[in-house]
Amino acid sequence: MTKRPPWEQEGWVPPWERNDRHWDKAQWETWKRHKGDEWNGPGCALFLRFLLIFGLVVLLVLGGMAALALLFTRASGGSDQVALAVWVAGCGLGLALPILAVTIAFRAFRRIANPLAEVMAAADAVAAGDLSVRVNEEREDKQFARLARSFNHMTAELQRSDKVRRNLTADVAHELRTPLHIIQGNLEGVLDGVYAPDAAHIEATLDETRLLSRLVDDLHLLSQAEAGQLSLHWETVDVPDLLADVETSFSGQAAAREIELKVAVEGDPAGLQIEGDADRLDQVLSNLVANALRHTPPGGHVSLAAGRENGAVRIRVTDTGEGIAAEDLPYVFDRFWRGDKARGHEGGAGAGLGLAIARQLVEAHGGTIAAASAEPPERGARFTIVLPLSNRIATV
Repeated sequence: MTKRPPWEQEGWVPPWERNDRHWDKAQWETWKRHKGDEWNGPGCALFLRFLLIFGLVVLLVLGGMAALALLFTRASGGSDQVALAVWVAGCGLGLALPILAVTIAFRAFRRIANPLAEVMAAADAVAAGDLSVRVNEEREDKQFARLARSFNHMTAELQRSDKVRRNLTADVAHELRTPLHIIQGNLEGVLDGVYAPDAAHIEATLDETRLLSRLVDDLHLLSQAEAGQLSLHWETVDVPDLLADVETSFSGQAAAREIELKVAVEGDPAGLQIEGDADRLDQVLSNLVANALRHTPPGGHVSLAAGRENGAVRIRVTDTGEGIAAEDLPYVFDRFWRGDKARGHEGGAGAGLGLAIARQLVEAHGGTIAAASAEPPERGARFTIVLPLSNRIATV
C-alpha cells in the first residue's frame, strides 16, 4: 500500500493554521512541490514521455526480430520449428534487453530527470516571486551538484539584493525624514510666531538643507559608481603628495581634538605613483581620516602610511579609537551602516554612505579596500587600500 503524503491524510492540519512554521500558503505549496512525491509534477511527465517512446521502440524491435527470424530460417532451409525456436530465443533476448534498459532508464531518471525537474520547479517558484526556494545540493552526479550549488547561490544573491533594495528604500526614507521634519518645524514655528525669523533659526534651517543636499549628492555618486558610469579624470598621482595634502587638510581639526596626525612613507617616494583621479582618491582618504578623528579620543593618534606591496601601492589609515566590533566588520562598507545604530548626525556623523562610496571609488581604480580592528588589549581600527602601480613605475 502506497503511503499517502501528510496533506492527504485524515486529520492533517496545515502548518499555517498550526502556527508551528512561519510559512504562508504559497510557501507551503512550494515546499510540497519540492519535498513531496518525486513522481509528481514535471519529473513524472518527463519519465512518462520517455517510457512511451521507449515502449514504441520495443514493439518495433520485437516485430522486426520476428520477421528477421522467419526470413533467416526459411533462407537457410530450416523448418518452422527452427524458426519458432530462433524467434523465441530472440524474444527472450529482446525481453531481457528492455528490462535492463528500463532499469538503466529508472536510474537515469533518478540521476537526471528528477534533479532537472526539481530545478525546473524551483525556477518556476523564483519566477513567481519566492526567492527563498532552494534545491538539494547532495547529488551523486557532480555536474548536477554543481548546478544545484549555482542555482542556490543565484537565489541567495537575488534574495540578498532584494533585501538590500528594501532596506535602502527604508534607510533613504529615514535619512530624509529627520531633516525634512526639522525644516518643516522651523518654518511652521516662524509662521506661527513661535520662533523669531532671526539669523539663528534661518541658519539652522539652512544647515538641514545642506544635509539634504549632501545626502542626495552622495546617493547620486554612489549610484553612478555602482553602475560603472562614474567619470574619472585619469592622471599620474603621486601618493606621498596625496597623503601630504590630506594631512594639511585635517591638521587643524586634529590639533583641536588633541589628536596626533602622522604621515609615514615607506621606501622610495618616487616609486609610489598610481594612475587615478586625484580628487576622488583624496575624497576616499579624507573620509577615512575624518572617521578616524571622530572615533579617536583626545591623546590618541591617527596615522597614514604608504608603501609598496606585491607590485602595488598600499595605503593604511590607522587610529587608536574604540575600534570596530568583530560582528560589524562584514558590514562596514554597506550603505547607511553605522557602528552605533542609535547615533544620528550628532557629532559630525554622516548618513553612513562614506565607506560605501570609498569602496566604490577604490574599486573604480582597480583596487581593493579592507577594514580590520586591533585585538585586545590594543585598540583602534585599520583601513587598508591597495591600488595598482602606475604603468610607468610598474615596468621599471
